[in-house]
Amino acid sequence: MTEPFAPSSRSSVGLEWEIMLADGETGDLVPRAPEVLSGIEDASALERYTVTGELLTNTVEVTSGIGDTVAAAVDDVADAIAAVRSVSDPLGIELLCAGSHPFAQWFDQRITDKTRYHTLIERTQWWGRNMMIWGIHVHVGVDDVKKVFPIINALAIYLPHLQALSASSPFWAGERTGYASNRALVFQQLPTAGLPWPLQNWAEFEAYLDDMVATGVIADATEVRWDIRPAPRWGTIEVRACDGMSTLPELAAVASLVQVLVEHFSRQLDEGRTLPSIQPWFVRENKWRAARYGLDARVIVDADGTQRDVVSHLRETMEEVADIAVDLKCAREFGGLETILSQGASSTRQTLIADAADGDLREVVHHLIREFRAGPTLREHLASLGH
Repeated sequence: MTEPFAPSSRSSVGLEWEIMLADGETGDLVPRAPEVLSGIEDASALERYTVTGELLTNTVEVTSGIGDTVAAAVDDVADAIAAVRSVSDPLGIELLCAGSHPFAQWFDQRITDKTRYHTLIERTQWWGRNMMIWGIHVHVGVDDVKKVFPIINALAIYLPHLQALSASSPFWAGERTGYASNRALVFQQLPTAGLPWPLQNWAEFEAYLDDMVATGVIADATEVRWDIRPAPRWGTIEVRACDGMSTLPELAAVASLVQVLVEHFSRQLDEGRTLPSIQPWFVRENKWRAARYGLDARVIVDADGTQRDVVSHLRETMEEVADIAVDLKCAREFGGLETILSQGASSTRQTLIADAADGDLREVVHHLIREFRAGPTLREHLASLGH
């Protein structure tokens, strides 16, 4: 099949952020997305952003317009969140985001009444019903379809870095998992989810789509749910590997890293250089290490099997591409990466709160609610718990 790759502005940015809806007192999820969405539709023209439902009725997704800069896309997201709050606050519904909810149970949740969601659940059964996961998606425009798969394969080296920065799912259905990102390992159980196949060019991708459609696995390219995938409709590379970010500044920081890396590799291709890649078995091992250890992981960074701790390797990479962040006008957001590296990702903050609260995961949820509204508030919440 022929799958056109739409024209797009080089290194333009689009953001998607999946948001939980929770009861302000209990912290448990509430199935009130239809009610919230109805109120927003009545109140806003939604010109620069969209707010939509998701698989579960406890979730809304906010999506930016196409931004020339990360800041522009983040502004759209902030406006979308404000629109949601204009409806959710009077209803007593709180907003939060992480890769997983600390204690909610899958069997208490409701599926959004859409054919595609019912079809997904019918096929995937227990795993599909357990998809209580929240993430972010970062789109970056690519100016030539020939660049898409070389860039995807190079970005695969940095999947563990992105996963570690965003890790925010250390708890699952009331249990401490021992993983920084349990979401990463749950999500890959779905058909066509997980790591991208190491394809070399667009023709191989079209052949892959042919095979998958012909055998009834998917209906079209939108059902390819790789951790990094092409988004042909938008002319972008879409990074989907990250847990849901708990704060807007962290979302901006990770988005800037994705944008800068895509532009970095695009420039190397313009210079006629061959982009780096590593063996698929190294990519798979790196994903597991980042899911397990987060920012404490050691990862494999080249085809020779060189291993580095993810934080120091990321700092070296940041120094190498800092000038590109300036060129793309995202230096401020890019600088936010250092805050995550210094203070820890959301998974670390959540486990500290749980420890201080003697394992009471309701306190973790209230911490996430405060963070979503005000930014990182770990010190203040620990103080309120007497630590």
